[in-house]
Amino acid sequence: MPASLTSLVWLFDIDGTLLLTRGAGREAISLALRDEFGVDDDLSAVPFAGRTDNLILSDVLRRHGLELADGERERFWDRVSAHMRVLMDPPRGSLMPGVPAVLDVIGGEPAWVRALLTGNVVGMARIKLGAFGVFDRFAWGAFGDEAPDRNELARVAVRRAAERDGVPPERCIVVGDTELDVECARAAGARSVAVATGSSSKEALARVGPDLVLEDLTQSAELVGWARSLADD
Repeated sequence: MPASLTSLVWLFDIDGTLLLTRGAGREAISLALRDEFGVDDDLSAVPFAGRTDNLILSDVLRRHGLELADGERERFWDRVSAHMRVLMDPPRGSLMPGVPAVLDVIGGEPAWVRALLTGNVVGMARIKLGAFGVFDRFAWGAFGDEAPDRNELARVAVRRAAERDGVPPERCIVVGDTELDVECARAAGARSVAVATGSSSKEALARVGPDLVLEDLTQSAELVGWARSLADD
């Protein structure tokens, strides 16, 4: 789409916002850790929500006194992805309520772009979304292997939106399910929509000040009405 025609770029988180995989990502990393280092850890004590995959991996390695050089990290994620493909065939978990309809509505607006802002490395994002047939519905993405933390990743995303679609940060909408999603949107100068479909309640999300907070994405009329008013400003 020519940059001059784009009015809004939507930046969707994946886990807890678009879908759930019932712990498949955590299990895939655990299995790769066992393969690579002979370490058995279900990683239940490691926080995942709202964080980048590489930050999670750094915590896991530190927890066990292990190290991976940069090139070895890529190989490790290839191993994780191999396990993930098996765990997601057949698909495990589901899309969140309202997701297909919201993607349809946004896709039906010629001046709106669907993109990803996810802590997942690109291979994991592709497997998760591909399992439910929606990966190709996003024009582009900013992924967890492109920045050290979520705030910097959001800055990568808004720069990409400016370069690809010609929109400023305030015309980017980060949609996520954690307080960290709201905070990263603020750090990048973007708008934020918080959905209470992850581990955080609607009340907890509201306390960090998103531009809009929803129970889930079945509230598409409220979401789209708010976005249209933003696009018309």
